[in-house]
Amino acid sequence: MEHNLLLNACIYLAAAVIVVPLAKRLGLGAVLGYLLAGILIGPFGFRLIAEVEDALHFAEFGVVLLLFLIGLELEPSRLWSLRRPIFGWGGAQVALVAAGLCGAALLAGIDWKVALIGGLGLSLSSTAIALASLEERNLMPTPAGQAGFSILLFQDIAAIPMIAIVPLLGVPESAGGGGNAWLAAIKVAAVLAGLVVAGRFLIRPLLRFIAKTDTREIFTAFALLLVIAISLLMQWVGVSMALGAFMAGVLLADSEYRHALETDLEPFKGLLLGLFFIAVGMSVDFAVFLARPALVLGLVAGFFAIKAALLTLLSRALGIARGQHLQFALLLAQGGEFAFVVFGAAATARVFSPDTASILVVVVALSMVVTPLALMAHDRVGAWRQRHGGAGARRPADAIEPNRDHVIIAGFGRFGQIVGRFLHTSDVPLTVLDHDPDQVEVLRNFGFKVFYGDATRADLLRAAGAGHARALVVAIDDIEDSLALVDAIRRDYPALPIFARARNITHYYQLMDRGVGVIERETFESALQLGRSVLVDGLGQSAYRTRQAAARFRRYNTANVHAVYPYYKDRAVYTSMAKRAREELETMIARDRRAVDEEPAHDWD
Repeated sequence: MEHNLLLNACIYLAAAVIVVPLAKRLGLGAVLGYLLAGILIGPFGFRLIAEVEDALHFAEFGVVLLLFLIGLELEPSRLWSLRRPIFGWGGAQVALVAAGLCGAALLAGIDWKVALIGGLGLSLSSTAIALASLEERNLMPTPAGQAGFSILLFQDIAAIPMIAIVPLLGVPESAGGGGNAWLAAIKVAAVLAGLVVAGRFLIRPLLRFIAKTDTREIFTAFALLLVIAISLLMQWVGVSMALGAFMAGVLLADSEYRHALETDLEPFKGLLLGLFFIAVGMSVDFAVFLARPALVLGLVAGFFAIKAALLTLLSRALGIARGQHLQFALLLAQGGEFAFVVFGAAATARVFSPDTASILVVVVALSMVVTPLALMAHDRVGAWRQRHGGAGARRPADAIEPNRDHVIIAGFGRFGQIVGRFLHTSDVPLTVLDHDPDQVEVLRNFGFKVFYGDATRADLLRAAGAGHARALVVAIDDIEDSLALVDAIRRDYPALPIFARARNITHYYQLMDRGVGVIERETFESALQLGRSVLVDGLGQSAYRTRQAAARFRRYNTANVHAVYPYYKDRAVYTSMAKRAREELETMIARDRRAVDEEPAHDWD
């Protein structure tokens, strides 16, 4: 037994280490890499692992940890503020998709009970895949990400009554189930109330006691024990383990140990979530697929298309930005982990035949595999549309009104907005170019004169009046696009003054190579100002001396950067020069500090 456990662990880890980096290298993403690894080592691949069900049950703990860590990010007050999107948007999603899929099944002549349970089960989405895709693309803070998270949370809640009603539609086994249902509801309420009390009066004191022992591994062990115990408790009362772990995370969200818990559990979450995706890949029953490939593929395509279309329609009602409608739909269009449970319960209650249940399980598993591919295709098409104007673009560049003696700002993100707002208050006429259509619409609502378009295109620069502009501010986020724009301006408008933002020191040097005279490193001045505030407001030092010290540091740092510039392409010489420049900087600063100490102090600023 121990030998098999270690051997299986070795196979899982080897498959992940080999396949996932290759998938990432090919642009397929980590989630699809894990799914492919599972298919390869599973019963229908190289048959290296046979116990698929055991792996899937164990790997579900990765989803539990994921929900616990998400709960740690949400304080109870914030969760309460999300009650409307969770129950309103989530309820609308489940009702709309279940009704649509159930209606399609009824039109196909399927029995109403099968259609109803099938529609309800398929209305659920994969929490693991959707949240992993949101995090991988950094979409969680966006409106689409927030709406998706709220809907997924409601689905975890909705799965409980779905599973409960399945036996009511099946072949009755005995009477008197109402009392058991009431007893189960009381148990759930009691456990949730107990969690609230324990989180406040028991768990926090225990965390405080363990933290005082200053034994890191015991703190980690207690964090794992906490999540496992809560999950088992929730499973005992018939509630989703993931939902219970989420509630526990919320109760500890305002704890002083929140960040320590996150740090300790994060590695386990990543590994177990990866194992969950591997187990899903292993669970795809290709025997069912090969027996009736046309039916299975048709069901996957029809289910995915109907659900994506309904989610796209819903995204418009939720107020999600136009450019994120399809992305939102693709994130939630797959089937979910709880569909396996719902369909298993339906087979047990004889609502589904075993053949129907096995086909639907394969459809759900394949839809999970399809989701990363669909999102990858969406990303590729979106990137292509942003790079290419004209035919096939998502939106043509705006027609720009002629302007003279103005300043062009290319890129109106966080950096460009500050520059633009400052110039606007000084009555400087502006022409702003940005490639994000949603950003353009938002900024126009606030009265900014912003135009959609790719600032590196020669025709757009001409339309923007680059030949009559007084200056160009390059505030584009992407370094390659920034350099391409400078090259285009130097080629077509060599007399136009360029003021550029540098993302890092290498970008700074690349702009210097192109003859840009005024360059600001995006974090340098803000970091220097924060350092001044620490000295004056935090440590009570003289404002005059602090200002002098900041000016001295700025002067020497700039001299250092320019002294090293001729050698930055030769790594060996560059490293040596940078080290020597740092030593000279330390010597000069020490000398200047001695000189300042001899001066009389001033208290004015």
